[in-house]
Amino acid sequence: MSVMQSFIYKSLKKNELYLYLEKKDDFSQIPEPLLKSFGRIEFVMALELTPERKLAREDVNKVLANLQNKGFYVQMPPIIVPEALLLKNSKLH
Repeated sequence: MSVMQSFIYKSLKKNELYLYLEKKDDFSQIPEPLLKSFGRIEFVMALELTPERKLAREDVNKVLANLQNKGFYVQMPPIIVPEALLLKNSKLH
């Protein structure tokens, strides 16, 4: 697996929820409940992926493997931990 074209869509319902597809506008591999959870989606960009490419929040090899095996990859929003909770946990140690 050297170079793979991917097509990225964002959920208009959930902030920072993205869907990578192997084929543009081909949602046939996406389970219906998962697709519905995205709500309306919008095409963001086409991106050429290689094992050497750095992605902001994802492991490119994980994305490539999912695209090759399933035809899609879901990038979940980051988990935000409130600062107060971080401070509380740091005092416990």
